[in-house]
Amino acid sequence: MLIFRLFSVISLVLLNGCASSVDKPAVPVKSVTPKVTEMKEKNLQKEANTAIDPDVMFMLLAAEIAGQREQYDVALEGYMEAAKRVNDPRFAERAAVIAMYMKDSPKTQEAVSLWLKQDAKNLTARKIAALSALRSGDKQAAVEHLSILLKTEPANFENTLLELSSVLQKEGKLDVVYDTLTALSLQQPNQAVIYFVQSLLAMQVKNGALAEQQIQKALRIQPDWDKALILQAQIAMLSGDTNKAKTAIKNASLKYPNNEKIKKLLAQVLIKTENYKEAGEIYQQLIAANPKDTDSKLTLGLVYLQLNQDNQAEDIFNQLLEQPDLANQANFYLGKIEEKRGATDKALVWFDKVTDGDFAFDAAIEAVSLLAKDQQFDAANARLSTLANRFPKQKLRILLIQAETYSQQKQYQKAFDLLTTALAEQPDQQELLYTRALIAEHLNKKEVLEKDLKQILAKDPDNVEALNALGYSLLDDPKRYAEAEIYLQKAFKLRPDEAVIMDSYGWLQFKMGRTEVALGYLQRAYAKQQENEIAAHIAEVLWALGRKEEAKKLFDKVIKDAPEDEYLLDFQQRILKKAK
Repeated sequence: MLIFRLFSVISLVLLNGCASSVDKPAVPVKSVTPKVTEMKEKNLQKEANTAIDPDVMFMLLAAEIAGQREQYDVALEGYMEAAKRVNDPRFAERAAVIAMYMKDSPKTQEAVSLWLKQDAKNLTARKIAALSALRSGDKQAAVEHLSILLKTEPANFENTLLELSSVLQKEGKLDVVYDTLTALSLQQPNQAVIYFVQSLLAMQVKNGALAEQQIQKALRIQPDWDKALILQAQIAMLSGDTNKAKTAIKNASLKYPNNEKIKKLLAQVLIKTENYKEAGEIYQQLIAANPKDTDSKLTLGLVYLQLNQDNQAEDIFNQLLEQPDLANQANFYLGKIEEKRGATDKALVWFDKVTDGDFAFDAAIEAVSLLAKDQQFDAANARLSTLANRFPKQKLRILLIQAETYSQQKQYQKAFDLLTTALAEQPDQQELLYTRALIAEHLNKKEVLEKDLKQILAKDPDNVEALNALGYSLLDDPKRYAEAEIYLQKAFKLRPDEAVIMDSYGWLQFKMGRTEVALGYLQRAYAKQQENEIAAHIAEVLWALGRKEEAKKLFDKVIKDAPEDEYLLDFQQRILKKAK
């Protein structure tokens, strides 16, 4: 018999490779069969005694040579004809592989049908048949093949569906897979795995409602399926329903108290809902059970930072310095801890140790910001000048930080000119427009401020930052209060819980004479974010309400920590000094 080395058992990984490449096969066809010249005489003699017809032998040799010459259409015809004449599934397999590589659906289906006829139990052939049917949109055939796979290999059916989906996603045919599974579910209504995979597919196309609907069907069939319970919680998280996610994953954790994945997801939900203490307790349990779980250690360190337990965080990050893949992150956060303590020099040492990886640029920027905050502007500018070469892809962010550094030095014209030059190259870049608008306010260039913000809103009507900035700027002109209200109401509707938006909306109420209402909004904003500008607004509203002692008390408290703040100084100049 002809010495004939075929592909090793075809996997869906190979299918994936074929699906994503058209110019070059993942495993060249010519590499899997021996060259004719290498065939030993004894093998040829042996082949002479087999049942292979000489004509078939010639076809195989011709197909082999064609494959070596990358004449795949000729090779395909040779193997197909041989497969029809000889009851050897390897020839049909070979033909199917070549047809698939060539993306010839009819030939693939013909070869696979022959392959299955000769080897009906071959699961690889069945998977290729299902893939071919899905590609060609033959729903009936796809359902037939998937039904057999489900019956033959139920434990691996989920992986089979996910592998097929992975291939077809790259070809933009996930909807075909979904519709075929719907048809399959009519035949197999009690198979939770079908609805589970449909839920995953719905998530891929960002259809949260459909994903939730299908995962509920899966859970009605298998209410204690841990993977489905986890997916249900993830769907709720991605849809923004954190309360539902929390309830779902807590229920799952009661059913599977020792399931590490469920515990970690519960901790993530708790972090999302700012329940840092509970999240920290879960991570402590995970680390106690597995001291080598460095990912949980890192997250616990971040949780400690949120809880202002800096010493505990510091201990964890120091431990992680010994982990090469986490050392840069540990250095970065140790720098943040020292920055928080006001130890600029120590913080810089940590930031400078982050030399590569995802945190390198952030560490470099933190160092610049820290120096600028410390009014070491020469050192900050020196560092900025080197960043463009180190991080060429971060040109925009570096430019914006340079503008911010100029602004901190009150060199507003320099910042304005820098941004104007950049906008000449990128006239619609929103961050540049927004930043220049803020700088323009300092230069009393009201027309530029308004023009830039309206340019942003023309293309992005729901840009909350632009809505807020434009509405707030119009409050300087009593004639434009009604116009300001339109912008600020929209911003407030889009983000009702954001302190800056709440402050602007409260200040609008004050300007329009709704003083008591204004105070409520401003105090809520200050409770969320203790900014000096918000404090100055509250003090002025309290003063207008005749609660002057409260206004003075608040002013005296905040001015101690920010003696040069422009908003506090403005309040002092306009109101406190005039009252004396």
